[in-house]
Amino acid sequence: MTSRGLRSALFSSALLRTTTAAALAASLAGCAGVAGGNARLDSVEASGDGTLRIGLILDSTGKQAFLNDSQRAAAELAVKNINAAGGHKGRPIELTVGTGDDAGAQARNLAAAKADAVVGPTDSSHAAAAIDVLSGARIPLISPANSAAALSSYQSGGYYFRTAAADIAQASVLVKLARDGGARRISVVHQDNAYGRDVSAAVAGSATAAGLETASTSSFTPGAAQQAAAAARAATPDAVILIARDDAQGALAELNNAGLSGKKLILSDGAFGQYGAGLGSKALDGSRAVVPGVFASADFQASLLAVNPDLKDLSFAAEAYDAVNLAALAAAAADDDAGRSIAANLIGVSGGTAPGGHGTGRPGTPCLSYAGCLTALKSGAAVNYDGESGPIAFDSHGDITSANFMVFTYGADNRAVLSGREAAGRAAG
Repeated sequence: MTSRGLRSALFSSALLRTTTAAALAASLAGCAGVAGGNARLDSVEASGDGTLRIGLILDSTGKQAFLNDSQRAAAELAVKNINAAGGHKGRPIELTVGTGDDAGAQARNLAAAKADAVVGPTDSSHAAAAIDVLSGARIPLISPANSAAALSSYQSGGYYFRTAAADIAQASVLVKLARDGGARRISVVHQDNAYGRDVSAAVAGSATAAGLETASTSSFTPGAAQQAAAAARAATPDAVILIARDDAQGALAELNNAGLSGKKLILSDGAFGQYGAGLGSKALDGSRAVVPGVFASADFQASLLAVNPDLKDLSFAAEAYDAVNLAALAAAAADDDAGRSIAANLIGVSGGTAPGGHGTGRPGTPCLSYAGCLTALKSGAAVNYDGESGPIAFDSHGDITSANFMVFTYGADNRAVLSGREAAGRAAG
């Protein structure tokens, strides 16, 4: 497939970083996590065997199975480039793809295969099962796609990281789009689930910080957004921010029926879609939406296609590629391939500055590749890996502190085109 085709395919899958609120709540409630300690901040002694092994959990099934391909291609490309740069301490690093019916089973099999770090899973509701297995084995897990806010506080003992932004990171960007459009008063209409509540609360906080008034906040369940739309209309806002995943189209239709359409509307990542004739004529004309991440560069796309010529989607490829590189750089910084050493150095090589962690307490020199960062490390310099997905800078929770978003603007045909980019940052926590 051509680069242009790959970019087009991204639209259909950019939002599949999610899971249902019920599934996530059940997964977190059913797993205990690992109490105490934070491996991200520990001082450890070398205990590896000299061979760096990276595991890969591919947990997407059914209609989302295509998401596995981009992540596998990215991981294979990263391993290839790392080995071309000398591998780990002169030895090739190894990539092992997990086997098993679910993320927990794959995690157990990868631990048995002596993986030193694991990349995955995609679905936030699968994360807890993998975390519990791998944290118990002292193996760091780096997800390229998990976005649920609740995972930031999940008890992993410091062995969980993610190169994807949490859902709430988009809040400041949504508010900025409203303010840039001249809004002083906003209404928030959100789906009544964990995603909707979390992002809505974050939007309210960002609005206050930006000097905007939140005139109303209303929630809805799929198929029943009429009252929420009416409440938004009654508040006479300058802009309406829609936060939804399920039945966003129905909510948009109700907002349109309430006279709220076009440039007044700003859509969260979960509400983004190419609606076309599914909505009334010009319903979204001038509306804006955000999508997390950045388009893959032409060179990166070409490199991925060289690994898998049949690749048809790029979802989470950049984030998976960066996860593998970060694990290898953490091992290089520690001069040790053991999981504990990797976990203890991930914040440092990512450019993060968590209190009590390793390093100088300030970000190192930015470097864009494993080879470039390795050269800096060998010279004794601290590094700050800024990869294909952009700056990362993990905090003490394993979350990135800088997130990139693509901004899309809708035309009269209710179809969106890329119109800009925004970044959201926050202090390390």
